[in-house]
Amino acid sequence: MGAHPPASPAVPTAGQPGNGSADRSPDGLQAGLKNRHLSMIAIGGVIGAGLFVGSGAGIKAAGPGILLSYALTGLLVVLVMRMLGEMAAASPTSGSFSAYADRALGRWAGFTIGWLYWFFWSVVLAVEATAAAAILTGWIPAVPQWAWALLVMIVLTGTNLVSVGSFGEFEFWFAGIKVVAIVIFIVVGALAIFGLPPGHHAVGTANLLGHGGFLPKGPGAILSGMLLVVFSFMGSEIVTLAASESPNPVVAVRKAVNSVIWRIALFYIGSIAVIVTLLPWDDPEVAKSPYVAVLKSLHIPYVDVVMDVVVLTAVLSCLNSGLYTASRMAFSLGARGDAPKSFATVNKGGVPAVAIWASVAFGFIATIFSYTSKDTIFQFLLNSSGAVALFVWLVICVSQLRMRRVLERETPERLTVRMWLYPWLTYATIALIVFVVGYMFYDKDGREQMVLSVVAAVVVLAAGLVLQRRRPREAEAPEQV
Repeated sequence: MGAHPPASPAVPTAGQPGNGSADRSPDGLQAGLKNRHLSMIAIGGVIGAGLFVGSGAGIKAAGPGILLSYALTGLLVVLVMRMLGEMAAASPTSGSFSAYADRALGRWAGFTIGWLYWFFWSVVLAVEATAAAAILTGWIPAVPQWAWALLVMIVLTGTNLVSVGSFGEFEFWFAGIKVVAIVIFIVVGALAIFGLPPGHHAVGTANLLGHGGFLPKGPGAILSGMLLVVFSFMGSEIVTLAASESPNPVVAVRKAVNSVIWRIALFYIGSIAVIVTLLPWDDPEVAKSPYVAVLKSLHIPYVDVVMDVVVLTAVLSCLNSGLYTASRMAFSLGARGDAPKSFATVNKGGVPAVAIWASVAFGFIATIFSYTSKDTIFQFLLNSSGAVALFVWLVICVSQLRMRRVLERETPERLTVRMWLYPWLTYATIALIVFVVGYMFYDKDGREQMVLSVVAAVVVLAAGLVLQRRRPREAEAPEQV
């Protein structure tokens, strides 16, 4: 769809050209994320509040077979992250997959997937702010829930505006608490499975194979489980956006991509295996809150308070990283002329303040709707952004197919991370994503979400095509990857 922008566009700083200092990324952003920040973002990025709370719905839908749902979805994420890592290591940029889609497929693709991704994370801001407010109101009921939501949004907006280093520091500690909590849970659960705590006996496979068997609701429940857990993996890709604001983005991306397998295996599959092994899958308490149910069964004191702290941390982490991610996508869109140019300006601290304020403004509006129109407007926002993860993953796959050919032909030395069994595994991943999308249309619970997400995608795509015709990019450079 026409020419493409250079890989590293000149980005104005507070209305002026970039200063090109050593502590700035090629995009003009401050390279203030340290290696420990990126390492913890990579490790903790896959642990969201959805794992602690939402996994109960998946277990209820598929029984112990939910392990296969998590394994298949985890495999999908590993393959997609490998493809994204290949592109990000070759060309680190704040726009990540949106910028790669722009170069590989055309301006329409980068525009569409970029704005859909921004929309997704802006809605997530409202979801997480509301969830955090509910927990805080339970602790201090004298403060209205809406006031807690407002306070949480203001505080984390402030940390993002100060510097990328302050975002990284907050995320380092948020992610650290999540990681420690899940590791302790797995260790304690594993001890209980083998009957090591006093007064406990080894449980064996009674819960895994009893109560209707490993697949009590049939093989089809594996796919239904996938639909429920697939969106909890959204966020794995954040490290490829954040890497561009680090001193050595290529090394950071390589480490993150290489560690994604053990991260998913440990945090998701490991913790869910503990739950369905220790407790019957059809226990009502498991469906309500599986992690709390396990800890209560082990008679651990103050478990409700402990889990509230962990979930609150996960929620704040997701809100913090969601605001960061939405603002960097808006920044990239502005740099490519697909959003207001002001989005691509950075302040003296190298932070895209306008993009942050624009993202949080939409988040504030969505948060208001979560209180005033929860079952109408807010539900529409949730459903119309629900399938964005699948769209993003599909675009990453197709972009990698195109960019790999160009890289191998022109700059093979930049392929420091390579997709396995290219192109066959890429094609297989595309087929799996298309199959999941098709199953969502077939599944009565996923149909509305998929239909509304497709409608949202078509509207954004149409806007992108109109923009491309009316406002072609000026003085564009030849395609680069």
